[in-house]
Amino acid sequence: MTHQARHTRRSGFSLIEVLIALTITATLLTATMAALDASFKSYKANSESAATNVVARIVMQRLTGMIRTGDSFGPYPANPIITPNIQSTWIEFVSFRDPSQGIERVIRLERRDGTEQTGPFELWYVVTSFVNGQYDGEQESQLLTGLNRVNFDMEYDVGPRLRRVTIDLIIQPETTGDAAIGIGTLETPTIRLVASASPRSYNP
Repeated sequence: MTHQARHTRRSGFSLIEVLIALTITATLLTATMAALDASFKSYKANSESAATNVVARIVMQRLTGMIRTGDSFGPYPANPIITPNIQSTWIEFVSFRDPSQGIERVIRLERRDGTEQTGPFELWYVVTSFVNGQYDGEQESQLLTGLNRVNFDMEYDVGPRLRRVTIDLIIQPETTGDAAIGIGTLETPTIRLVASASPRSYNP
């Protein structure tokens, strides 16, 4: 009887062994959660970057398309012979003109200060209508947010006639701090898009 009791006591786990097992289990769970957290945030960062890239490219194509069909651009340098290039945070041009009815529409693409939620800068699209030279209303819409740079590099010829516009945008996709499981955030890399367009009305 005494031998069986001793054998039963030897087959159990001591308190130290239980604590060691719990420590190993906790360590493995912590490592698993850390790996899951990194994987989840990386997926969110890639998703945000891909979505922002697609939207930005669509906007860039739209901008270059409008510039190609535009006319009477501004701003322009005081002397395009001496300083044919001008850099600006905005550009405007006539997008539609009907002399028979006196209708004219002017598009203005401009950089505006952003907010804490949207980032440093925003890109806005403003359409102003005129009838017989008189103001007839205005519509505006937001094209892009989270911009670190909005630059229009315009090259003019004598006239002044716009020869070429180079649009330079640097976009910061939304950060994924709200998607974190543990401590820390993962910021998505910036996206830079550069595109050039020449008005069809320009004849060198």
